Amino acid sequence: MTLKRIATTDLQLGMYVQEFCGSWMDHPFFRAKFVVKTDKDLQRIRNSDVHEVWIDTDKGLDIHQDQPSVSVEEAEAEIDARLAAAEQAPPIERADLESEVSRAAMLCAKAKDAVVSMFSDARMGKAISVDDAQGLVQEISDSVLRHPNALISLARLKTADEYTYMHSVAVCALMIALARQLGLGEAQVREAGLAGLLHDIGKMAIPMDVLNKPGKLTDEEFQCVRKHPEEGARILLESHQVSALVLDVCLHHHEKVDGTGYPHRLAGDQISLLAKMGAVCDVYDAITSDRPYKRGWDPAESIRRMAEWSKDHFDELVFQAFVKSIGIYPTGSLVRLESGRLGVVMEQHEKSLTTPKVKVFYSARLKTAIPQEVVDLAKLAGRDRIVGRESPADWNFRNLDELWSGIPDPRRKTTG
Repeated sequence: MTLKRIATTDLQLGMYVQEFCGSWMDHPFFRAKFVVKTDKDLQRIRNSDVHEVWIDTDKGLDIHQDQPSVSVEEAEAEIDARLAAAEQAPPIERADLESEVSRAAMLCAKAKDAVVSMFSDARMGKAISVDDAQGLVQEISDSVLRHPNALISLARLKTADEYTYMHSVAVCALMIALARQLGLGEAQVREAGLAGLLHDIGKMAIPMDVLNKPGKLTDEEFQCVRKHPEEGARILLESHQVSALVLDVCLHHHEKVDGTGYPHRLAGDQISLLAKMGAVCDVYDAITSDRPYKRGWDPAESIRRMAEWSKDHFDELVFQAFVKSIGIYPTGSLVRLESGRLGVVMEQHEKSLTTPKVKVFYSARLKTAIPQEVVDLAKLAGRDRIVGRESPADWNFRNLDELWSGIPDPRRKTTG
């Protein structure tokens, strides 16, 4: 599936409409997925209250293709052939954690370079390439489909120096997973991913010495940082290539449901769904990541803290969906089992948030390492269970994330 968002004025006969950008009440069609075959249908779309649509160029014409000068019968035959080929294309298959971690690690490196380039263009006043960004979102979306925990968990393992760029990659992946958990359509999933990737682009208007300052910010510097949502919206508006939804997330991902956020102190339903999603995903990655001025918290501890803040900061239903998407004990969490063993969470169980797969490696009772073993708590029928979360710092575990990922933690290069 290759999706493009286009204006209805650019819609042509032979294009495959994947999804309308707007409410189902704004267009006259019972179904949203179809090939535009007649001038009548084309005119009905253009006369509706929908101004943009998502097209699938694998199933129909691309926006840059000329309309074929062939008969209606020949055109329909070509469309039918495209549809048949698309239906025969193999769906993205789920992968195990080990195989997807390897692919996700390469994608993280590629994504970081792409975001560095895109953000550097923004800092220099150049227009950003939204087409390139959408291609990157597609790759991240495919990775999250293959295994929802691999890339999301790897993106958390970033050095303080690369935080600004990898934070955007992480929030993109988290937004995609959350959008799917909320049951949004695939076009909206990609829109959420693009919003996550670009939500902090306004930080490129902040001086680098302020952005990466290791100590406490002065009041003046703090006010400068707080301007990044509005600066980001300005940058995106100048690109003329992003939707109002993406702009909204950029501008309002620091709003809080109690009205104490910024820049507009919006409250409750004044905040859009995607902006509420952006707020949750942004905070989670921020507090689990190492920053120039603090170490990141353990994933499970971060979820606990966010649950305490959720009444004032986050939409309750969005936060609940977020927890379901990554788990009560997200991948990389250190947990204690009833048996006295300590382990790191490897994977989530789709039907139970409290019974993930855990790699045990240490006896809390004997205070010694034990042979590593992956335990699927869902299959133990209560013979062992998680009784609490533990702090890696309390046990002086320095390579916890290497245990679940199987790859060197990039942060160890800088922390020694």
